Amino acid sequence: MTTVPPHRPRGSGDGWVELPDGRRFWGRAGAAGLLAVTPDDEVLLQHRVAWSHFGGTWGLPGGARDVGESSIDGALREAREETGIDTALLRPRFAVRLDLDVWSYTTVAADAPSALPIAVSDPESTALEWVAADRVAELPLHPGFADAWPHLRALLPVRPALVVDVANVVGSRPDGWWRDRSGAATRLLTALAVRASAGFPADGSGPLPLIASWPEVVAVVEGAARPAAATAHPALTVVAASSDGDAEIVAQTAALVARGRRVRVVTADRELAARVRAAGAVEVTGPSQLLDQLG
Repeated sequence: MTTVPPHRPRGSGDGWVELPDGRRFWGRAGAAGLLAVTPDDEVLLQHRVAWSHFGGTWGLPGGARDVGESSIDGALREAREETGIDTALLRPRFAVRLDLDVWSYTTVAADAPSALPIAVSDPESTALEWVAADRVAELPLHPGFADAWPHLRALLPVRPALVVDVANVVGSRPDGWWRDRSGAATRLLTALAVRASAGFPADGSGPLPLIASWPEVVAVVEGAARPAAATAHPALTVVAASSDGDAEIVAQTAALVARGRRVRVVTADRELAARVRAAGAVEVTGPSQLLDQLG
């Protein structure tokens, strides 16, 4: 029977949750796990110690979230505790959630720059390994991970990107931008950086819906707003158009498409929308959707 791992302080979320059908899951506030992926398509797996729930199987590093802890923070914390991986080097990509009403499990996928150093660092695992994605299904997997893996595997090749027409978004609401275009652009870029770091909410469907994504974000500024590009914004690439902002947006879209990205462009300019679609953008949305997400 699974108990609180030995020699580990009890967390605020540690404890069993029992479903009406008698199934029990660990984590009073739900649980989260990390799917770390290398550029060579290897994923980090944990061989679970025999005394744990479904011991002897392979799965993702993860565990109970602390009360009040976000899914991504919980997934990264658990991965650090169990594998010693340097989570500062990881870039989140997407999150999906199994929601059973009284209990949920969130899988956070993140890009690793390489097969980072790892070591068994707590009693919950007997081995850790970077495993080629094509080999994962050959292993004896934790039942929950086995159910989720085909869906996760299908999502891994999808690389979203977001290109923002900053001038168009700024000009879509009367906040005094005409008095200080650079300042208005800076405010938008700051809010965009916060959202890009936290992840964009998603409303996926199916048994394992997408709940958040972290697209590659490119924001294009032009004209009097070009000085806003001088300020570094984490999680953003800010490009100052030398002259024609629309041409730069089209060029950035084409470059991302050439790198295999699934590009969404934010603009209300109909002519520009047609040009970026011709360049390979799969979606064009107006400023209001983005502004709603920025809050």
